[in-house]
Amino acid sequence: MIPRELKQMHFGKDLLGIKQLDAEQIQYILEIASGMKVLVQAPNKKSPHLQGKSIITLFYENSTRTRMSFELAAKYMGGTAANISVSTSSVAKGETLIDTGRTLDMMGTDIIIIRHSCSGAPKLLADNVKAAVINAGDGMNEHPTQALLDAYTIYEKKGGFEGLKVAIAGDIRHSRVARSNIYALTKLGAKVYLAAPPTLMPPGIERTGAIVARGVDEAVEGADVVMGLRIQSERQQGAMIPGIREYARFHGIGEERLALAKKDVLLMHPGPVNRGTELTSAIVDGDRSVINEQVMNGVAVRMALLYVFTRGGRYGNVD
Repeated sequence: MIPRELKQMHFGKDLLGIKQLDAEQIQYILEIASGMKVLVQAPNKKSPHLQGKSIITLFYENSTRTRMSFELAAKYMGGTAANISVSTSSVAKGETLIDTGRTLDMMGTDIIIIRHSCSGAPKLLADNVKAAVINAGDGMNEHPTQALLDAYTIYEKKGGFEGLKVAIAGDIRHSRVARSNIYALTKLGAKVYLAAPPTLMPPGIERTGAIVARGVDEAVEGADVVMGLRIQSERQQGAMIPGIREYARFHGIGEERLALAKKDVLLMHPGPVNRGTELTSAIVDGDRSVINEQVMNGVAVRMALLYVFTRGGRYGNVD
């Protein structure tokens, strides 16, 4: 399952963001994920890679895809997975993040997967526990595992990244997915174009290596990959767009706009999709959409990460 030809590669204790990874490390994770996907698609989804390992998902924000994919990834690999519901835990009684982390540490936890509304929370936790910490999204900072599954989806379909044009359209300002994807895809050789209303485009985003398009049409034209992003009203302070209908008309993507891209374009979205707002149902369910495949690839990529970070980043010849 793990490609034997891969050389050993070292990572740190934690995965806090794509910023900490170089292109070779990202590619390495994608290769491991390729082997793990075979297991995801197998009738008998069991391997011994995480036997004796314990994984805790600690989510301070709502999640379906990310939390479930981590828990299933752990179970498919023979590990013990548990979820802490923050609303019914000691956090509701005022327990601090550090105290929660240290409690989990003392229970023998190997990996803590955390999602938090505050940027930097995963690093704070990682600095105070022995367990490996994987960032499942922190505030408006990063969502590294989403970017890795997006990169894997592109790699699987396109075979590489060099010279690809990737258009990301939507709420760039509040999107940790956008930031992590920009870091990952530019490191891998793709050209990332961004499109959003001025109120949803963060100032200085060009410093990341992305290109700010003059509009959605310019971003999508000739694109190899088009990625829509959800309007994150829960993170916005005040009205940042005139209305959903106007946003959909001028900034949403439908069949006519998608036709500006290459014929073999991949349509992506991290989910959940607000149909009729950022993307129309026709293209979400169309033959260029790989949105459902992203969900399956998310399990494979998170299996790869659990494998890597329960071994200190050192790969052996494991079948």
